[in-house]
Amino acid sequence: MTSKTTNADPAVTPELVKQHGLTPEEFEHIKKILRREPNFTELGIFSVMWSEHCSYKNSRKELRKFPTTGANILVKAGEENAGVVDIGDGWAVAFKIESHNHPSAIEPFQGAATGVGGIIRDIFTMGARPEFCLNSLRFGPIVTPASDSGTDEARKRDACAGIAANKRLFTGVVSGIAHYGNCIGIPTIGGEIYFDESFEGNPLVNVFCLGVLRHDQLARGSAEGAGNPVFYVGAETGRDGLAGAAFASRELTEQSREDRPAVQVGDPFKEKLLLEACLELIARDAVAGIQDMGAAGLTCSTCETASRGGSGIEIDLAKVPRREPGMTPYEIMLSESQERMLIIAKRGREDVVRQVFDKWDVPCAEIGRVTSDGMMRVRNNGTIAAEIPAKALADEAPLYSREARPVAAVYNGRIDDLAKIDNHQSLRQLLRDPTIASKNWVYRQYDHTVRTGTVVKPGSDAAVYFVRYANKILAATTDCNSLYCALDPREGGKIAVAEAARNLTCSGARPLAVTDCLNFGNPYKPENFSQLRDAVEGVAEACRAFGTPVTGGNVSLYNESPLGVVDPTPTVAMVGLIDDEKYITTQWFKNEGDTIILVGNVAGIGDAGAGIDDPGYNLLGGSRYLKVCHGLKIGPPPKVDLAHEIKVQNAVRDLIHGGLVQSAHDCSEGGLAVALAECCFNPERLFGAEVNVARASGLRDEEDRKRDGCATLFNESQSRIVISVTPKELNKTLAMLRDRDVPFQQLGKVGGETLGIRIDEQTFRWPVAEIYDDWWNAIARAVGQDESIPSL
Repeated sequence: MTSKTTNADPAVTPELVKQHGLTPEEFEHIKKILRREPNFTELGIFSVMWSEHCSYKNSRKELRKFPTTGANILVKAGEENAGVVDIGDGWAVAFKIESHNHPSAIEPFQGAATGVGGIIRDIFTMGARPEFCLNSLRFGPIVTPASDSGTDEARKRDACAGIAANKRLFTGVVSGIAHYGNCIGIPTIGGEIYFDESFEGNPLVNVFCLGVLRHDQLARGSAEGAGNPVFYVGAETGRDGLAGAAFASRELTEQSREDRPAVQVGDPFKEKLLLEACLELIARDAVAGIQDMGAAGLTCSTCETASRGGSGIEIDLAKVPRREPGMTPYEIMLSESQERMLIIAKRGREDVVRQVFDKWDVPCAEIGRVTSDGMMRVRNNGTIAAEIPAKALADEAPLYSREARPVAAVYNGRIDDLAKIDNHQSLRQLLRDPTIASKNWVYRQYDHTVRTGTVVKPGSDAAVYFVRYANKILAATTDCNSLYCALDPREGGKIAVAEAARNLTCSGARPLAVTDCLNFGNPYKPENFSQLRDAVEGVAEACRAFGTPVTGGNVSLYNESPLGVVDPTPTVAMVGLIDDEKYITTQWFKNEGDTIILVGNVAGIGDAGAGIDDPGYNLLGGSRYLKVCHGLKIGPPPKVDLAHEIKVQNAVRDLIHGGLVQSAHDCSEGGLAVALAECCFNPERLFGAEVNVARASGLRDEEDRKRDGCATLFNESQSRIVISVTPKELNKTLAMLRDRDVPFQQLGKVGGETLGIRIDEQTFRWPVAEIYDDWWNAIARAVGQDESIPSL
């Protein structure tokens, strides 16, 4: 094998190897693969393909712990660009979630926009028509915590500067998501947003897309058939996004703004044309293989398709469309310019490819062919610029098991050590907390009704979407409580899956499968790797329990800035199927006089709950109440008994399918009091409620009395769902719950203009219109765009 080094290329030195993120041992391994030293272009190619972003070299061994098989799985995790799941009647869904964290930290608008564009390409690459998107976002605080009210002026100035920067990132990311989704015509119909100090300087931007296809429309990303032509289609190549995969595989520093060229620039109008052209080409049976040029661009798409196909591939960079003059082979191969695809056409169908892309006014160029020698051969006007065994490059990056050292958790089990706070104000404070408050300021910017498939608009427990041409109703959600994972990564991982399933159940859906985005810090730090390992094991345990295999996803490490490491965030996106339109359920009360029932224990513990018997256990551990009202991030967090959780969910789903449930809403951040308040906020009209709650007993109930029931109101114990039923269906509902041996408590009735919660002899009361205003307008007020727009 030979490879040319031009006079313009720098010499490959140990310093240059280090700058490319490769260790001396990895460089020696590269020389063994090549049987020589790499040239500069080849060094760049290995640096991106063997980066964490592309190779998962520090996480792949952990990912093998996930369950990935099932009767309905058509394409497993790791096989293609996205997993594919059978939904019956010859139809399937392709879905995936990925991160664009580092680019969004540097350039929030373009970072988020191109994250949306990238995940959409992963879906239509599979032959699926993208139907909708979700996003899971995390930022630093955008309001001053109440606990900081007594701090000195210097700290207040620093806090204000941080909040201003967080607002810029938040508003920029939301604008980028809205811009790309709205322009391409794919609705963003749900997701989640958290705000916490750990995400200052390093926001998390996780984007999800789902598409629908028939089984026979499934496309593969493999270069098969020696002699088949290779086409480059889509936008011209530029220097934007240069070495973005390597950029995403290191920590953010004060100098990271110099990496702006590593942030791609998107064109959603071009992607819309590309999408339609690719789907038409697949339908015309002209495609042998198709791969998007995402991370690592032309490098990744060529070597991965060759590796999957057990073949080789040869391209000539002189034929690649470019929008900038003087680009070197290194730059062309490592560019991550957006809206580009690699197509392996069927020999003899070249004219069809050209006709289709000419019709859609998308650049198209035949740049090479499939070979049988297993090599990725890159020529530049005939001269060899790189020559590397494709399989070794794509699949044989070294895999590591890093040192793991558990983080010392911050525990404090005594409720009576807390300052006493008026619970009336605590609920209002929680409802104003941007993490809990309505996200209407965000989703009003998204065209969530385009394509007219959105059945349940953003704001309920899960997004619900009707695919008319397939006659299928889908539900989807993203979930993860990062604080739980920081305090107990394994338990936090389990709860992320359990809550995702609970949100689908409350919407009337059967959970099908999961895709995940694992956001963690530098894996070379033992504490970070321990969090990654434990969280993966928690997610895997819960997925096995629920029978929801993991179809793929993304690992995003090195999420650290000079301010510190982010809280570990194994985001879970779960998809479910609703078998009948009449099963669709939302979280809001529907009728005056309906009976309110809490399915599950008040505290989520006891003989049918998590079985926690530590007398020092604090029901409020890991709660938003402690964080928002007391400024404390202490644990232990709630625990989940998966068998009990599944029992509760199955019972509620059976009630919904039996036509007995008017509304269903899970208890999560903020506990029972927040869940009840959110049930009152029906988008069509506000409802009041009068409820009588049995005190959370068994553990520290005396301290709860001293604090006027704060643990009863605000604990976040798991496996609890608030439902409402008509008086006519009450007896049948209670009988079904008893038959299934599921704990429940009849709380009260819907009605009036206030939310009244009685605990023992004390009643707390809030005017619904006032707490609705707190909740609905909190984020708009935080970003200085308070329009006080009612939803009614």
